[in-house]
Amino acid sequence: MGTLEIIQIPVLQDNYLYLIHEPVSGETAIVDPAVDAPVIVELEKRGWRLTHILNTHHHMDHTGANLALKERYGVKIIGPAEDKARIPGIDICVSESDQISLGDVTADVYFVPGHTRGHIAYHFSDDEALFCGDTLFSMGCGRLFEGTPTQMWNSLSKLMALPDTTRVFCAHEYTTSNGNFALSVEPRNAALIARMAEVKALRAKDQPTVPTTLAAEKETNPFLRPMSPEIQAMVGLTGAPLADVFAEVRRRKDSF
Repeated sequence: MGTLEIIQIPVLQDNYLYLIHEPVSGETAIVDPAVDAPVIVELEKRGWRLTHILNTHHHMDHTGANLALKERYGVKIIGPAEDKARIPGIDICVSESDQISLGDVTADVYFVPGHTRGHIAYHFSDDEALFCGDTLFSMGCGRLFEGTPTQMWNSLSKLMALPDTTRVFCAHEYTTSNGNFALSVEPRNAALIARMAEVKALRAKDQPTVPTTLAAEKETNPFLRPMSPEIQAMVGLTGAPLADVFAEVRRRKDSF
């Protein structure tokens, strides 16, 4: 395991922001800052200096505080090259296979369109930490606002190739509703049933259900499981191409 300190900040109704602190250099990034005040509070509490903003995509609940934080701290804003015109204050544009650094710690950039046309994710391999915005959720995935089902399935497949121990720091607390949908398309999945009991217990205590792990997602997330015979049968697509099964599962979730 690496050396990064990661602080989860709940904001708005169900967003999560993440402070990432590299203790040797003192460099600190905020991932997808929707608002600035809670970020400032956490920085001052810890005596950290903000040096970077990492944006995964352009939506305002991920970029809303870019300019305010840049004005206050003089940070460098890193975001998707494919969508640079819609990232406020962007300084550094990154694409697939690029790397970004916090001190001596590096993250690989993955191009994962589907939710938006320019969506990216950041993977800090030494820390087994994936910051994936709205591409992959706990037991869910983002709505296809700008991309196609095939694009999203390819993006999720790319993330599924990461190690099972990867921690998935997604951007929203959607697990309960996602899990209820998952049960509707794979009701006999024992791992899913057990996980939903854990989720219910956590939420009863107002505790977060993320980060999750890629291993848990592979066992319980229907959007990563179009190969499941039960899911294929439930959506009437037994033996169909996986991208087609994924598309039908996503369609059903949109109206669930």
